[in-house]
Amino acid sequence: MSRPILLAVSHGTSDAEGARAIADLVDAVAAALPDVEVRSAFVDVQQPDAADLLPTIEGPVVIVPLLLSRGFHVHHDLHGMAAKKPDAVVSDAMGPDPRLAEVLADRLAAAGAASATSADAARLEPVILAVAGSRDPASVTDAEAMASLLSLRLGAMVELAYLAARQPDLPSSIAAHPDAVVSTYLLAQGFFFDLTIRQTAGRSVTAPLLDGVTVPQPLIDLVIARYDEAAARLPATAARS
Repeated sequence: MSRPILLAVSHGTSDAEGARAIADLVDAVAAALPDVEVRSAFVDVQQPDAADLLPTIEGPVVIVPLLLSRGFHVHHDLHGMAAKKPDAVVSDAMGPDPRLAEVLADRLAAAGAASATSADAARLEPVILAVAGSRDPASVTDAEAMASLLSLRLGAMVELAYLAARQPDLPSSIAAHPDAVVSTYLLAQGFFFDLTIRQTAGRSVTAPLLDGVTVPQPLIDLVIARYDEAAARLPATAARS
């Protein structure tokens, strides 16, 4: 019995390094699931477009959003297209999840933010977690949950800053905490990472979750877990087809 196809859907980016890093994640997931056909698609910028590709795929499909929180693309785009295919299901977004906090902590350590990764809860300046931001209220819940998970992982205060749509924005957070380290809560390089670099004016900023060098095992495990959880929700008849 073949397993459902895994369709990994990311936002898409015109940044070549960011696109390559996300492709590397999809390839790593495929290598870890030799009995599953893994394909990739996008909701913007890159091709193939997920809405165009999904109807051409025969058999059951698990759509895994390579997106860090709930928002318009998950609720409207992905669930909307899945509703038109009876044997398709959408998994949860990647975040919030403790595995993401693990990678964020590793990025902080790699950036030399030793004080941020120590168990010093009394440090004066928090870690600023820079997130993309969305007008969807669910994205705020997810961002706050991710900040809590990272705080628990670090044993330090974590303050949220938004790169779009929400307040406080990153410049305001930096002004309020001038000695804080900035933790980049973005999947890969692209528009929002470039914006983060511009707004931090040369201070230490962590690399995205995918740094373009190696694919962290926790991210591979997370995508597979989202696939397995969603596949279990497919109707039994679809799963057997």
